[in-house]
Amino acid sequence: MPRIFCRARAGHVIAAATALPVVLSLVFAGSAHSEPSAAPERQLVDSVQVPNIKRHLDKFQSIANAHNGTRAAGTPGYDASRDYVAEKLRGAGYQVTVQKFDFPFFKEKSTGVMDQISPNAKTYKPTPPGSSTLGDFATLTYSGSGDTKATVQAVDLTLPPTPEPSSTSGCEATDFAGFKAGNIALLQRGTCPFADKAKNAQSAGASGVIIFNEGQPGRTDTFGGTLGGPGFTLPVVGASFAVGQELAATANVVVRLKTDTESTTRATSNVIAETKRGNADKVVMAGAHLDSVLAGPGINDNGSGSAGLLEVALQTAMFTPKNKVRFAWWGAEELGLLGSEHYVASLSEADRKKLGLYLNFDMIGSPNYAYKIYDGSEGGPAGSAEIEKNFDRYFDALRLPHVTTPFDGRSDYGPFIAVGIPAGGLFTGAEGIKTPEEAKMFGGEAGKPYDACYHGACDSTKNINEKALRVNTGAIAFSVATYAFSDNPPGKAGETKTAAPQRAKDAPYKGGLIR
Repeated sequence: MPRIFCRARAGHVIAAATALPVVLSLVFAGSAHSEPSAAPERQLVDSVQVPNIKRHLDKFQSIANAHNGTRAAGTPGYDASRDYVAEKLRGAGYQVTVQKFDFPFFKEKSTGVMDQISPNAKTYKPTPPGSSTLGDFATLTYSGSGDTKATVQAVDLTLPPTPEPSSTSGCEATDFAGFKAGNIALLQRGTCPFADKAKNAQSAGASGVIIFNEGQPGRTDTFGGTLGGPGFTLPVVGASFAVGQELAATANVVVRLKTDTESTTRATSNVIAETKRGNADKVVMAGAHLDSVLAGPGINDNGSGSAGLLEVALQTAMFTPKNKVRFAWWGAEELGLLGSEHYVASLSEADRKKLGLYLNFDMIGSPNYAYKIYDGSEGGPAGSAEIEKNFDRYFDALRLPHVTTPFDGRSDYGPFIAVGIPAGGLFTGAEGIKTPEEAKMFGGEAGKPYDACYHGACDSTKNINEKALRVNTGAIAFSVATYAFSDNPPGKAGETKTAAPQRAKDAPYKGGLIR
């Protein structure tokens, strides 16, 4: 790892043997937005302190501890987290809105069962609810409940698989011509959403659905995916390619398939806080999702982004920005970016035009971290590349290595870039595997997940890398300050906003795959 000439001091997010104003002057000297003499930007970064961020994380942990170990949307733990954030913001003088909305809630109440009954007795290893360690099969989000024992019938499989994803197994109702009602449909992952496959199988009278991975490199393991919403009355699971291939090759195979789920509509909310001062025609927005998964307290995912953003917001309240600054804590991200989608959909066209940019902070303290900046030059609307470069300036000034991460639709920036709002942000990695090159750059362990507790019960306050949290919260403060005091935030210098492409059908959000 390159030598870092800035070290933690007295709890400050960024402090140094070299004075902080000198460091930030290097950063601002390359910025079109702020002059080296612009003291408020430097002061905001230096005002954010690690002990305060950790106190927010401790509060999120204590809330989870008091509410069955979770802060998931639609649960009392989320509501308590929302109330904590809103209370802090109101105390700092913000105009705070709690934006309520209904969403499709899902819970796997007990571990699924999949056993081969005949011609050979075999028990397949389940994926426990909320586990990040996958077994031979996993219950798909919004699967119905059911317990069936029936013959498995293959539907339009492509075996062996083609070099590229191309299977249309179960994508059309005509695929089920000749399907015997009551059988379990064996389907292959491919080119259409899992929901389409499951709906067609349900309409054909299937008593259960097994969707196995397609078989190309990178598409062989068991997967946890989503059916997109309630409406399914039969068990639907995702399985590995090996399991699917075995079932397809066995004549008259009988399987018991059982799922135990709850799929209902519940209410949750976003927290939106806005400065009372600043140009209302130039709004700078930053957000982080507040909800955890049901399986755990969600301290890295995404207590880290929520806590860092909250502390930056509390310190920003002490300044008078040129532009309106709006902060958001999103609900129901883990079930498909539902809070941010609801917010963006609720904006009028006039309000969208006033929104100069959106900054997203999701998982900024991963234990086996990498400093990742969203790649605004690839897939982002006009202005996104400029946001990326601004983050580059911050890390470069601190002589910290950094890499890009794609706009792949995995977090709450997705709804913003879909309507042409420039966006950017930071990420330190989730369930992905750290490469040897990244280990050389950032330290940590190659071949291991960035966050081994991702979506697990162990995502607690012990699951935070304090250095990554410290550095990235400094980057949040720097980016917010840059645009809060800018004459022309991205999207406000006369350029035309061009909507980014919608998330591809097979693109994952952080909560799971849709096909």
